[in-house]
Amino acid sequence: MEVKIGVQNAPREIVIESSQTAEEIQDAIAKALEGTEKLFTLADEHGRRVIVPADRLAYVEIGEPAVRKVGFGTL
Repeated sequence: MEVKIGVQNAPREIVIESSQTAEEIQDAIAKALEGTEKLFTLADEHGRRVIVPADRLAYVEIGEPAVRKVGFGTL
């Protein structure tokens, strides 16, 4: 699942491929914006974590699930 995270006062957005479902990501965003969590945390497909302070979130865009491509030239 491709996720784009906009951070206030940052020139570029953060783009990661996450193995979490859209519902799990949406729940994490809701908890961060409600104030129950001070940090918004996502893990990518390789196990790395992205941690953003909840009060610095500008936007989060949840894309379609990634589809594995098959064939030549898809490295």
